[in-house]
Amino acid sequence: MPPPINYVLGFLMVGLAWGLTTPFIRRAAKDHHPPAHPLLESDAVRNSAVKRRVYGAWFAVVDLLRNPRYAIPLLLNLTGSVWFFLLIGQAELSLTVPIVNTLAFLFTVVGEWWVESKVISRDTMIGMVLSLGGIALCVHSKTS
Repeated sequence: MPPPINYVLGFLMVGLAWGLTTPFIRRAAKDHHPPAHPLLESDAVRNSAVKRRVYGAWFAVVDLLRNPRYAIPLLLNLTGSVWFFLLIGQAELSLTVPIVNTLAFLFTVVGEWWVESKVISRDTMIGMVLSLGGIALCVHSKTS
C-alpha cells in the first residue's frame, strides 16, 4: 500500500486539474468567436436542419480544440480524469470521490477569483469551510 502522502498528493492533483482549469475553459469558450465556414453557407446544409446542426456542432468543436486557450486547460482537465481513475484503483472509493470533488469545488472558486476577479462571498467561504469540515469528518471516521 502506498504511503498516505501519495494519496494526499493525488487528491490535490486531481482537484487542481479539475477545478482550477474549469474557469480557464469557460472563459476561452465564452470569448471564442469561430470564423464562418463556407460549407455551412452551402444550400445543401442551409436547407437541412439536421445537416446544419451536425456540421455547426462539428465546426464549433474543431474550432475550440484548435484554440490553445481552450485546448491546453482541457487537456490538463482530462489528465486529472486519468489520475482520478488511477486513484480509485488504489484508494478507498468512499473517500476518494468526496475528497476529489470537494477539492475541485474549492479550486474552481479560487480559479474564478483568479481568472475573472470574482469576489468570494461570505456564503461561499462558509460553504468551503463546511466542505473541508465534512471531508475531515469522513477521513476521521474511516481511520478510527
